[in-house]
Amino acid sequence: MSYSRLSSGDSLPLYNRGSSGSRSNSSESSSALGTASPIINARDSIDLAYYEFSSKRQKHGSSNNWANLILHAPKSVVVAGLLTIFVTSYLLSLQAGDLVYINEHLGTIGAELLVSVVSLTVTTVMLYVGRMRSNTRRGTLLVILCISVILYWYDHGERFEHHGFYNILVFLLIFVPLNVAIALFYVLWCKIENFIVYFFISLAIGGIAASAALVHYRRVFDQGTLGVFQYTPGECQWTGRNIPFIDLLPAGTQNFWAGSMYCRPESQRIKASVDGDGVLRVACESKDKDVFVDVLPETRQWPLKDKDMWSGFNHLILERVVRLPYSSSRPFVFNETTQAVVVRCGSSSTIVTRVSPSLAKLPVYVPPSDSDTRPSSSPTFSPKSARFNVSEAPKMQLGRPNVIYLMLDAVSHRQFYRRLPKSAHVLKTLHRPGNHRLFELYRYHSVGFSTDNNTKAAYTGEIYPSQPNPLPIWAYYRDRGYVTARIEASCDDWAKKYIGSKFDSQEYSVGNRSLDYELSSPFCLSEYFPNVGNAYGNFKGPNSITAHCLYGRYVHDWAFDYLYQLRTELSEHRAKQLAQQKDARPFMITATFIEGHEGTGEVLRTLDDSLALFLESIRDSGELDDTVLIIGADHGLHMGLNFAFLQSGRIEHQNPFLVMSVPEWLHEFSEKYQTKHGSEKVSPFAANEQRLVTPFETHHTFRVLADWPEFETDSWKRSLFATQRAGRTCEEAGIGANFCMCKIPATQ
Repeated sequence: MSYSRLSSGDSLPLYNRGSSGSRSNSSESSSALGTASPIINARDSIDLAYYEFSSKRQKHGSSNNWANLILHAPKSVVVAGLLTIFVTSYLLSLQAGDLVYINEHLGTIGAELLVSVVSLTVTTVMLYVGRMRSNTRRGTLLVILCISVILYWYDHGERFEHHGFYNILVFLLIFVPLNVAIALFYVLWCKIENFIVYFFISLAIGGIAASAALVHYRRVFDQGTLGVFQYTPGECQWTGRNIPFIDLLPAGTQNFWAGSMYCRPESQRIKASVDGDGVLRVACESKDKDVFVDVLPETRQWPLKDKDMWSGFNHLILERVVRLPYSSSRPFVFNETTQAVVVRCGSSSTIVTRVSPSLAKLPVYVPPSDSDTRPSSSPTFSPKSARFNVSEAPKMQLGRPNVIYLMLDAVSHRQFYRRLPKSAHVLKTLHRPGNHRLFELYRYHSVGFSTDNNTKAAYTGEIYPSQPNPLPIWAYYRDRGYVTARIEASCDDWAKKYIGSKFDSQEYSVGNRSLDYELSSPFCLSEYFPNVGNAYGNFKGPNSITAHCLYGRYVHDWAFDYLYQLRTELSEHRAKQLAQQKDARPFMITATFIEGHEGTGEVLRTLDDSLALFLESIRDSGELDDTVLIIGADHGLHMGLNFAFLQSGRIEHQNPFLVMSVPEWLHEFSEKYQTKHGSEKVSPFAANEQRLVTPFETHHTFRVLADWPEFETDSWKRSLFATQRAGRTCEEAGIGANFCMCKIPATQ
């Protein structure tokens, strides 16, 4: 059916559907339309509506010549214009720069992507709904395909300087669901009588349900383990309209198309273990397969120049792997410095880790005089520095606490509860007054955009190191007699990446200076961390939107294995020393988990079971009676749909997760010390939960624990053990104005 022969002054005949709802036309209308079929389909009615709309504009003598020109333009011209808008807006969204530039222009980039999505969607609708020749339609689709291929090859990078692949992912995450919804709408419109009525009724019901859900999720946004974000007069509030639309999406929605979130088991079963004497025992399911052992290099003593992730840290590890044959007839003994080996049987592999050497054989560490972090050796030390010795307080425990810090990269306060429900449930059980107490920071605010500034604030106390050769906080602990260990589950070295440029020589080994144990090599294996191409891509490596797997298990499970071995080895040795009334060395363990650092925010779900098991284990073992456990993040997710398009995502980015479990005796001392020496006679834990705090306070908390039982009072005042001042502003807390998301309302 065509209306091209009608002039603008002609009137179009009407049709009716009959009283029964069937699409029947009178003979007069059928004759007037000049068609053999009495039925007008959906595509015809679209053309009819388009024609009537344009006729009315001419009838009323519209003076908008541009509008008339567009309405009467050939469809091919309109399609060409839409494609031009699509290409132009997409190219504009590829604007690139450094981290700061992307952060400042993210809203513009997101808007340009939306324009490109809408323009291509309108083009697609016109191709299939509008009346166009099949050759024209096929030709246009071919042009769209060619344009898409060219745009992909023009920029498919995965870094700030070239971020085309991320643009493609965001584009498809919007374009595909939108077009599926439109196609479904069109099909139902054609098939169901009075569909528009049903559609608007469904839309109204859905809108009411979504509004109710958003009210619920807005309330949930403020909730924590044992409390809730309180809107206290005088304290800062999250800025803007915080409407968490992202919570309307079911779990797994954003990356369901990327594959299963489970790791596929290895084809061959391998049982491998190492005993207390370092003897490795292997049992391979296939007896006819040769068994090899890849001894992974110990990276702790490597100099800074060998740990550069951009210069081939992973390649050096692969080059220094030593492959040895395994035979059950002769024992295979671990080297005293080897932390991990890979056992290979046919096409299957497994990892075996060991705390080596054992704590009993660990050499006594003596800090070098040129870089000792103890106050008497520090260049900033002043004999007048005020210090407090816990022995001055009656009936207080003088034993030194163990410290475990789990850093969950890019996990906001809300994201923890959104993606880790099992862990959140177990976390509540860690609060056992009389043994250990749990508290949570609701206004914990990052001080920068990414890991860089936030971890430097937490680990060194400065964003811009004021002294040459700065050392991380674990060096501070080691100089005070702690056994220090670090797990880097992303083939990375924090010291090299973030403070390495501040050292006089790249031959210096920060690991050898600050750590007794380090596990990094297994996470640089090519099966997980690609040794060819971009190791930080969207489908392979630590930033992948797919499950992070290595030899049939999640990567983080290998890290938790080693963490469990560390806890067992160090705790048992300490218990023996205490039983013999000997000086028992406490330990400080830091571990970094990268599952939260990817664009969809879905991979974090894979961490839930393992983290919950860890929390149950440390709770049931009794370790928390003399261990401070901190689980925190550097910042919230700074990529993906939530961050790019929603104010709630921007808030989450600056509101990282942090909870802290402290032994009862430490909690009791902090309360008493605050009452006696603090300016506010209130509980520091209850107060700080609702006050603006940052990684700078986390750093001073680390320092106080390392110095125990004698600490600098200045550090205590800035730590989480002391009540931080009420009504702090971002400027007072050390948060830059362009990062501040928590402000005191002007009305207050």
